[in-house]
Amino acid sequence: MRSDDDTFDEATGEFPVVSSTDSRVTITGAEVAAEVTEDAPEIDPATLLPHWTDAPTGQVPIIVAREAAENDDPWAAIPAPAWREGEADWVAHEDQFDASILASDAKDEDSRPWEFVLPEEEIAAEEILDETPRPEPMRTQRTRRTVVANPLAGRAVRQSAQRSVSIATFTGIFLAAIVLAVFAAGTVPVAVLVLAALALAAAEAYAGFRLVGAHPATILGIVGVLTLGVAAYNKGATAVGAVTVLMLMFGFIWYLSAEKKIDVLDGLGATMFVYAWVGVLGSYGLLLISPHSFANKHGLAYLLGAIILTVANDSGALFTGRWFGHRPLNRALSPNKTIEGSIGGTVVTLIVGVVVLPLISPWTRTHGLEVAVALCVVAPLGDLFESMVKRTLGVKDLGRLLPGHGGLLDRVDGLLFALPTMYYLAHILKLG
Repeated sequence: MRSDDDTFDEATGEFPVVSSTDSRVTITGAEVAAEVTEDAPEIDPATLLPHWTDAPTGQVPIIVAREAAENDDPWAAIPAPAWREGEADWVAHEDQFDASILASDAKDEDSRPWEFVLPEEEIAAEEILDETPRPEPMRTQRTRRTVVANPLAGRAVRQSAQRSVSIATFTGIFLAAIVLAVFAAGTVPVAVLVLAALALAAAEAYAGFRLVGAHPATILGIVGVLTLGVAAYNKGATAVGAVTVLMLMFGFIWYLSAEKKIDVLDGLGATMFVYAWVGVLGSYGLLLISPHSFANKHGLAYLLGAIILTVANDSGALFTGRWFGHRPLNRALSPNKTIEGSIGGTVVTLIVGVVVLPLISPWTRTHGLEVAVALCVVAPLGDLFESMVKRTLGVKDLGRLLPGHGGLLDRVDGLLFALPTMYYLAHILKLG
């Protein structure tokens, strides 16, 4: 220990010995501090830490203060774990992850840094090296889509070329002549015509479902429709329930024995939907002409009356809408149908019910008007229902069998709703 007053001996490199009475001390061996020059930067006293002997100021480091101000609990930003077992659970939590970036076509490294493309030669080399056979995982073919707010978004009915009115009119007149000739031949030819129409309509509907990737049992569905029609004609309305139960059981067996694992809700659901829509509703046409329903073959007249009123409503709405239509009836389902066309179709149907149907025995003017009022409501509903199905499938027409009209189902869609209405009105109004 040396006094601060002692001078350093540069020759010996030591301080001289001092007396013990000196109060100031110096650490022996300490290097001489550099002299402060004018060019040295000055130190701001505010940036220096307080001396350890000073009283505490209560201040905290800036990093700790910022974290405390932003979030008292740094773990609160992490979402709690959620149990997800079914598809609906994932839909409920889909807002936590933006899956749209996975479908983006842009090759942006910032948004999709995990995506890269291998050269073709590297891919070929990997395929040669990896020759180990791998068992294919058993996957279920599905067509159900992810649940979204608007499942029909971007699935508007595809536009097609404008139909020729002259071709459509000629086709309609030709079909009308065939139908009238068959009705003049008797009940059995009419039953065969109805069965053939239902089978073709069901085939068109199943083809539409297959077009979007569904797997309906087309053969089973068509056989079920024909079986139901024959049973309804021979046994009456009691056959509808029995055939439907058998259809459901055979449908389960059909998909149980399928070679590929197919989503049962897609396959069996589409099969039973078309069966109920075309088969069950269409079977009322055969119930009308069944010998167990009405005496004196009056059911044949009621079926013909339902067909005439439905055609009148469809034709009246078509031509009135083309001439005067401006306001869409339902833009979401069918933008081509207008309110003016619906009014025109209703007026034409009422006129035909009062003027034309009384010419057919046992129709009366009162019964013709009553049935015409009911069919003015249900026939357009059947047309809108098919438009909803076609819009969901994303197709313009379900078939091309009839020039100028599309498919056969496009022409009997309203009649499918009119036949059950006609059957029950005939019993309620005691027409037969």
